[in-house]
Amino acid sequence: MITLQNIDLLLSKALQENNIHIADTMQQKLIYYLELMQTWNRVFNLTTITQPRDMVYLHLIDSLVVQPYLQGNHLLDVGTGAGLPGIPLAIVNPEQQWVLLDKNSKKTRFLTQAIAELRLTNVQIIHQLTTNFHPTQCFDSILSRAFGTIRLFVESTEHLLCPNGKFIAMKGKYPQDELDDVPYRFHVHDVARLDIQGIDVARHIISLRIS
Repeated sequence: MITLQNIDLLLSKALQENNIHIADTMQQKLIYYLELMQTWNRVFNLTTITQPRDMVYLHLIDSLVVQPYLQGNHLLDVGTGAGLPGIPLAIVNPEQQWVLLDKNSKKTRFLTQAIAELRLTNVQIIHQLTTNFHPTQCFDSILSRAFGTIRLFVESTEHLLCPNGKFIAMKGKYPQDELDDVPYRFHVHDVARLDIQGIDVARHIISLRIS
């Protein structure tokens, strides 16, 4: 079981190592989010990452390092699962409006309870297939952490992106095969390698736009 003291120390160290500065109230919400995830995980199998240190780095820090690549104030996290990266990013960016989309009803039930307990008024949970989701407002940025290939991601969400909007695909090792498979109507705007301090993992951010 995660203890408050241990997770607080772990998160403080991880934030400092990665030069991420947030308010104490935000840090406490991030900790509470991990507690909720661990509690619900016993029944709902939200994540296979359950060790406190791994949860801090691979769930929270891995989400927060995406901040510099975000665009606009209306953002969509596709295939959000347990709420990653959407919930950590929504916690530390309260001025942004987030929609978290997933087809798994168990995960969206957890997310609905989580945002209620965390009192996140800037997050909306949608239980739906991406292709069936047709909101009245487009999105400035659309993120994917574990949705599938880059091609599947951009083709499935193309109808949701604002003009001049941005796709942000979070990947592990450099996804050369996936990049080679991106249709010509999508332009790879940037590929950035992320160095997450405190843990040895490969991370890349792929930014794309519609040509």
